[in-house]
Amino acid sequence: MPGDKVDSLPTGKAQIPGAESHGLARRAGLFLLHSREASIALAAIILIIYFGSTAAAFLSPGNIANLAEYAATTAIIAAGEVMVIICGEVDLSAGNVYALSPFVMYFAHQAGAPFVLAILLGLLAAAAVGLINGFITVVLEVPSFITTLGTLYLINGFTLTISNGYPVQPNGSPFIINFFGGTPISQISWAIGITLLFQFILNKTRWGLHTIATGGNLLGAAEIGIKVGKIKIGNFIICSCLGGLAGILDTFRISSIDPLAGGTDIMFMAIASSVIGGTLLTGGSGTVIGAFLGAAVLGILKNGFTLIGVSAFTFDMILGAAILATMIINVRLSRLRAAGGKR
Repeated sequence: MPGDKVDSLPTGKAQIPGAESHGLARRAGLFLLHSREASIALAAIILIIYFGSTAAAFLSPGNIANLAEYAATTAIIAAGEVMVIICGEVDLSAGNVYALSPFVMYFAHQAGAPFVLAILLGLLAAAAVGLINGFITVVLEVPSFITTLGTLYLINGFTLTISNGYPVQPNGSPFIINFFGGTPISQISWAIGITLLFQFILNKTRWGLHTIATGGNLLGAAEIGIKVGKIKIGNFIICSCLGGLAGILDTFRISSIDPLAGGTDIMFMAIASSVIGGTLLTGGSGTVIGAFLGAAVLGILKNGFTLIGVSAFTFDMILGAAILATMIINVRLSRLRAAGGKR
């Protein structure tokens, strides 16, 4: 009615009870949706809290050092696998290069080469394996799964032949030993440095952008002038070199070179770390930091289960289920991100 006094409604947004917390939860959910690293980091924190409360020795300095060494080795190889997988390929031979490079280094040093040069020759041998993998895959058009499966057995046989199947001991100076992985701090420092370097390369350099484009759309990348063959061969070389470096670092850590070390176990753990960390096996998408966190999660699981008395068979079951679940989630999240980007 005219003249009646009507209370005016507030012009601002009404404060609905619980709206602020709901909005915060929504923002947190969106952050986890768009950040692969955040979700895997959260899983790692939850696992640390769980095993820290159920196993008294889990957070002891000695156990943390062992965990760091294990995760560091896997993370270094995983960084190379991420680069190969993103461009649409896979390298099954990196775990055997892990055993080959230290022997090349050892024999070079025995022949009179200084240790630094011997290490470089070990990495050069690893690079040669990567070049062979890339050449056969790209030029001869053999699927990388078959190519690297073949070189896996070739390298394993070659390493056993030159070593006669016996382990040897390197004799480096204290500086060489400590710098190249002889201490837990040294090894994890290498892993963190390599992770940050290749995450930067992947996201901030032309090489990384071309790697993503090659795996995302091979034909389209070639049509806009990207040398997709060069990208793939280069990433195979990177992966093999990182596999060889991981083997050399472990050599100085354990003061022994074993021809049976590494192999398929560490290779599959590196690939699993990549997948759990958010790298799609279909190519075109991935994160090196995620692979590092994936290696940490696998290390925490394996170490924690051992401390609380869970068998290795159970760990394999959980690992397989984790890979399947992660791939399903990653595929779904990728579709959600793509749908959100079209709006």
